[in-house]
Amino acid sequence: MKIVVIGGTGLIGTKVVAKLRNRGHQVVAASPNTGINTITGEGLAEALTGTDVVVDLANSPSWEDKAVMEFFQTSGHNLLGAEINAGVKLHVAVSIVGVPLMQDSGYMRAKKAQEDLILRSGVPYTLIRSTQFFEFLAGIVNQATEGDTVHVSNVQFQPIAAEDVAGFVTEAALAAPINGITEIAGPERLTMPEMVTRFLKATNDQRKVVPNEHGVYYGAQISNESLVPAGQARLGAINFEAWMASQLQHA
Repeated sequence: MKIVVIGGTGLIGTKVVAKLRNRGHQVVAASPNTGINTITGEGLAEALTGTDVVVDLANSPSWEDKAVMEFFQTSGHNLLGAEINAGVKLHVAVSIVGVPLMQDSGYMRAKKAQEDLILRSGVPYTLIRSTQFFEFLAGIVNQATEGDTVHVSNVQFQPIAAEDVAGFVTEAALAAPINGITEIAGPERLTMPEMVTRFLKATNDQRKVVPNEHGVYYGAQISNESLVPAGQARLGAINFEAWMASQLQHA
């Protein structure tokens, strides 16, 4: 089977490409660096010729409200149009748990626009909403730091390892389309301050965690349940300790 992975050179994409190739499939790792650009359309029609499945892991280089909306709308229009022309049988995309609940955020509005394009396209699809990745913990900590304190909202948090995300995406790419949304998350649900405290301790970071009740995440107003699955989710197998051990091993 021929599978094109948009964003195939990124964090999740490289893992998905490797997993699919290990199962014997013909996989194209698509990105502007490999001559396939969903924004300009360069190389897109050629890449999708004879393609059965497209996995869309593209991400905007900018989080600025206007730029990120333009990215996901343009990329979505170009990619789905090319898929229709090529007769692609399945579109798999990764979005974010809680997207409809975080529409204060320009990034989340853009992800919702991307989801809506997929739902209206007529291309058979599987949409995976994921919780945040363990790999983003350092970024979450840094953007919430003032001096030697980390100010994070006291909300529920259930991060997942990129390796588990890649496994779920690979599985979806090889299955029939569900024409719906599925949610994935890590195996443990804590509060964000609890998880951040664990991360700082594991990395010998002396910064102190200060929980707050404001419910703000990357500038967006959120509720206690915004960052965790709403209902039944598929859970990854890698917990924080196992993930941390793997990071130290490859450091």
